[in-house]
Amino acid sequence: MSNWLEHSVQIEVAAPIDLVWNLWSDLEQMPQWMKWIESVEVLKDNPDLSKWKLASGNFEFSWLSQIQKIVTHQIIQWESVDGLPNRGAIRFYDRHGSSIVKLTVAYGVPGWLIKIMDNLFLGRIVESTLMADLERFRDYAVSLKDREEDNG
Repeated sequence: MSNWLEHSVQIEVAAPIDLVWNLWSDLEQMPQWMKWIESVEVLKDNPDLSKWKLASGNFEFSWLSQIQKIVTHQIIQWESVDGLPNRGAIRFYDRHGSSIVKLTVAYGVPGWLIKIMDNLFLGRIVESTLMADLERFRDYAVSLKDREEDNG
């Protein structure tokens, strides 16, 4: 039996919503800013499904994820259908020239792991990792925006 833990982090990105949305909606780009995500492969025959691999140190997890909901410039919601149990959403808020990105992730943790690991400790690790991922994303998106402006 799994216990579910959920974490939310958000960041403001000094880039327009179009750019921010386009980066996040191209799932295969995520390893560029998400440290523990080793690979994402969108299935050619069903683009609502994607294979994910998370790797950190000796840990490696994989899962098949299905898009549950997409509203352009507002939300991408997913849930795993096989492998590591997880679900979540990325929400976008247009601030007219900048964007707020809010990432919520929930994942199932086996009962035996909960017994040996403190939820608060695990939560701090996950939230600090997700926040660092959003900071990398912000820097990546702003650098792309600056390059477009320089070339524009």
